[in-house]
Amino acid sequence: MKQVVIAGCGDVGTALGLALHARGWQVYGLRRDPSLLPEGILPIAADLTQPAKPADWPAKVDYLVYCPAAGKRDVELYQRLYVEGLQHVLGWISESRQQLQHLLQVSSTAVYAQSEGEWVTENSRAEADTPTAAQLLAAEDVALRSGVPASVVRLGGIYGPGRNRLIEQVRAGLQVAEVPPQYTNRIHRDDAAGLLAHLLALAERRELLAPCYLGVDDEPASLFEVTSWLAAQLGTRLQADGARSTRSGSKRCSNALARESGWQPAYPGYREGYAELLKD
Repeated sequence: MKQVVIAGCGDVGTALGLALHARGWQVYGLRRDPSLLPEGILPIAADLTQPAKPADWPAKVDYLVYCPAAGKRDVELYQRLYVEGLQHVLGWISESRQQLQHLLQVSSTAVYAQSEGEWVTENSRAEADTPTAAQLLAAEDVALRSGVPASVVRLGGIYGPGRNRLIEQVRAGLQVAEVPPQYTNRIHRDDAAGLLAHLLALAERRELLAPCYLGVDDEPASLFEVTSWLAAQLGTRLQADGARSTRSGSKRCSNALARESGWQPAYPGYREGYAELLKD
């Protein structure tokens, strides 16, 4: 039985854990309060920012998925959680003399600085000059220089059950400029978990994984297009005097490499994903 630790087992991690459990894997979910983890995910109570190895650390770990969520853009927190936290977990694995078959480190497309609608791939320069992007890149470096087989997965904006902020903003009359187009990139929560599960399946079969994948759907779209479509579904309209969108940046991320590996998103575009949310 393959054993995986999902460190930072939140929304995406839980969806991933349930998928792996259904596949017959033994899944451990690490978080500060694991009491709400569903049946099928074995709890590990730990604070990733602290160096002490958890008392209930498993005796065998084949795979590690590192996917915590900071919750706010704070440079110090990013350093402690993403960089030092990963170093802590890798230290626990080394201390336990465990041999990882593969590490997946979940990052973000926010590491890209492109802002004029350029197409972005895994080979594009990642030079975002925000302090938090620098910490994400430092965490990626920890993973890729860890000495174990590792891949970084840069996810776009995650949406899905319970993530209805954009819907509520449109319902309240959001103001979005049509020109210049502000391209956005997203991925449904279930597709994010599905991509991670797919990459783990490839690793289980000893297939060679790339060092980096972009986790986005098939259809980068302008924020005006997405919000206009949502407004039409909600029976409302965008307001010229409404609250302005605070989103920044404009790039189009390609999922071609992930698709070439055999992954297919269940929600290839924003219409399919948001239609499901609106139905629910």
